Amino acid sequence: MSQSLDQKRASYAWECVRNVTGDYVNLAKAAPSLIMANGLMQTLAFFKSKGKDHHEKVLQHILGWLGKPEAGCSFLRSNGPSATFDTAMPALAGASSEQYLRATQEALAILKWIRHLAAAKAPKKEV
Repeated sequence: MSQSLDQKRASYAWECVRNVTGDYVNLAKAAPSLIMANGLMQTLAFFKSKGKDHHEKVLQHILGWLGKPEAGCSFLRSNGPSATFDTAMPALAGASSEQYLRATQEALAILKWIRHLAAAKAPKKEV
């Protein structure tokens, strides 16, 4: 019996959120709004420019999912088995509007799982 696409997203997200920090959780919660307001490429570039560990991890987790065959964004993997910032950005810039929309939708879909699971796994604050 095979898994649904949503189950595959959940499984991938679960692997991503091991040992997450509060900064990661906060950024994962904000990421969908950033993508909706600014666009996928601008948000990925922002994460890369920050250079902080939690920004880099969220960036890697989004690109990691987009590089998987299940995400349907094979155009991002033209130079190897996975998507990296340096390969994904030119691919996104040259993508058709349908491909770009698919990548944006998949980024939002994986972030839905990442942010919920990260919030559940994050260390709880003492009151």
